[in-house]
Formats: sequence, structure tokens, C-alpha cells
Amino acid sequence: MNSKRNFNRFLLLWVGELVSSIGGGLTSFGLGVYVFQQTGSAASMTLVTLLAFMPTLVLSVPAGVLADRYDRRLLMMFGDGCSAVGILYILFCMLNGGASLTEICIGVTISSVFSSLLEPSYRATVTDLLDAEEYSRASGMVSLAGSARYLISPVLAGALLTVSDIRLLLVLDICTFFLTVICTGVVRNGLAAKTAENKEPFFAALRMGWQAVTEKRGVFLLILLSSVMTCFMGAFQILAEPMILDFADSATLGIGETICASGMLVSGLFLGARGIKKGYLKVLSASLTIAGIAMIIFGLKENIYLICAAGFLFFAMLPFANNCLDFLVRTNITDELQGRAWGFIGFLSQIGYVVAYGVAGVLTDGIGEQFQVGVGRGAAAVIMVSGVLLGILALVVYPIKAVRELEHGITNADKGSEL
Repeated sequence: MNSKRNFNRFLLLWVGELVSSIGGGLTSFGLGVYVFQQTGSAASMTLVTLLAFMPTLVLSVPAGVLADRYDRRLLMMFGDGCSAVGILYILFCMLNGGASLTEICIGVTISSVFSSLLEPSYRATVTDLLDAEEYSRASGMVSLAGSARYLISPVLAGALLTVSDIRLLLVLDICTFFLTVICTGVVRNGLAAKTAENKEPFFAALRMGWQAVTEKRGVFLLILLSSVMTCFMGAFQILAEPMILDFADSATLGIGETICASGMLVSGLFLGARGIKKGYLKVLSASLTIAGIAMIIFGLKENIYLICAAGFLFFAMLPFANNCLDFLVRTNITDELQGRAWGFIGFLSQIGYVVAYGVAGVLTDGIGEQFQVGVGRGAAAVIMVSGVLLGILALVVYPIKAVRELEHGITNADKGSEL
């Protein structure tokens, strides 16, 4: 009974994150189209994405320490609620004649700073609520909620932009913050806060988090490898929009992104219902290899049907890869170190996105100018090369002994319900 109540609490928390994901996707899509229409530059688009991502990455480590020292649900409410400030700033600028690139960058940075409190607390809360046998199923549902920003938001945003402008998207995003905070608050009222009784010094806590992710060589190696993988995958995700916008309108882009992201819906539903029982490393290697092949096909030509098919295949592989990474890491780290550990894990594994966001746009513009092929074909070239490299790296991961041993060295697999 207690376990069932906790899973219901997880579901409520998941609904809040689903709504938040949709709202964030509306803003992300709208700002991407707005900036590209204003500048015609892939580098400008990637700059906005980089600044929306960088603070969350840099602050994820101290946020992880806070998640182990204070009420995790309260941190989530504070971070989610205050992140609306940055979106409000951009909306204010829009209502006063339009936002410049600088003003957009300031707004997304402010929002990202507060959002940094969310991820470690959310990940650790999942561990608080669920038993080990529910991790795989929960991971599939978390991936499904994350896919909403790609599945629902683009087609909704594309349709709304045909009858209104980006200001409506910003207003809708701001409204989602209220529902998310309420859901988290309800979960918090029904769950005792888990805070450290003896709070060690902040830097000592940081050191313990670092030890948690490095004491097992396989965990640390898998995290570093995932950082390289996210670099290639990040190049795809950030350059898909300018590639399509170079030959199509925003409505076509929205429909195309939704069709592509429906791959995450299909695999997310499968994982939410069935999960993965064994062979996590094998599934990880296979899914990333297929994702690399899909990236190569995606950039071959300006054909929206081929692009949608390849994009569908790419996104269908992501939940499988994320599920396997999540399980292999989560079950090899003790419960009391989950918050600070996920702070370091988030930082290390997502450095690749920073590299991708900082370099991919510049490479795209440079290729377009050098070969006189336009921004779209420059983006396609970067995506295809990234796909080749991702496929090679995915095949390299599988034979590594220290990583393979993670499937047999489970720390949390026998964890019973403590709540």
C-alpha cells in the first residue's frame, strides 16, 4: 500500500514535469524561430540555446549538494517558480517593441540559473519515492515527459504562430509554472522531507559527491563517454531547426519536429509499460549506433519525408539509451549520496552539449560561407559527420570491461521501500 501511494505521488510529480516540459518547449521553439528570422544565423540560435543551458550545467553540482542537505521538493518549487522571472523579462521586452538578441540571452540565462535547482532534486526524489524494480519503468516515463517539448510543443507552437506571435507562447509557458509548483507542493505535503541530520561542510559534501561517481571506474568512464556522445547528439538537436527552416516555414518545422519526436513517444510508452529487464549495455550500444545511422540519413537531402523518417528513428532510440544509462548509474550509487552524485553526473555527462552548442552553429555558418551552400546544407554536413562519430563511439563502449561489470555490481537493486 505504501509503495502504491508513493508511485501515485511520483505520477503527480511527473504530470507537473510534463506540463513544464510542454511550456518550455513552446518558448524554446518560438525563440528559435524568432532569432533565426531576425538574424538568419545558426550561430545566433545556438548562442541562445547555449546560454539557456550553461547556467543549469555549471550550477548542477552545488544544486546536487543542496538536494542532499535540504528539502528536495521545496527546492524544486523554488527553482521552478523563480525560473519564470527570465521568461517574464523577455515577454516585457517583446511587449515594448521587440526583444533584441542580447535581451533574449539575458532572459534565458536568468531562467536557467533558477532551473538548475530542479534536476538533481527531481532525480533524487524519484529514488526517494520508488523501489529499484520500478526505476526502469519510471525512467521511461521521465523520458516520455521530456519528449513532450519535442512531441507536443513544436506542432502546437507552429500552429499558434500562424494566428499570433511569440508573445502568446511566452504567456502560456509562464502559466505552466503555476501548475508545476502546485503538483510539487502536493507531493511535498504527503512526503516527509529527507534532509541531512549532520550537515557536513559544503566543500566536504562536494568531495563526497565526487567520490560517489568516481569510486567505481565503470560509472565514471560511462559518464565521460556519455559526455562525448551528448556532444554529437547535441549537434543534431541544435542544428535540425536551421536546417529545416532554410527551405521550409515554421509550420512545416513544427509538424516535422512533432513527427520526429513521436519516436520518443513510442519507445517511451514501451519502456513505461515494460521497461528493460537485462542486457542494459547491449541495448545502450545498439540504440546509439542506430541513432548515429539515423543522423546520417537525416542530413542527406532537403526532403521533409526522409527527414521525418530519420528523425523518428533517432528520437525513438534516445529513451532506450537514457534508460540504460540511468539504470547503470543509479543502481551503482548509494541512496544517501544520490542528490550530490546526480549534480556531478549532470555536469560531467552534459558538457558535450556545451561544446555542441558553442561550436556547431559557428561550424555551420562557416561551412555555408566557405562552400556557398547556405546555412541548411552546412547544418546537414555537421549533423552527418556527428552521426558517423556517434556510431563509432557507441560500438567502442560495449567491450569495455569496467562498464560491463556495472550490470553485476548493483548497489540499490535490493532496496526495499523505506517510505
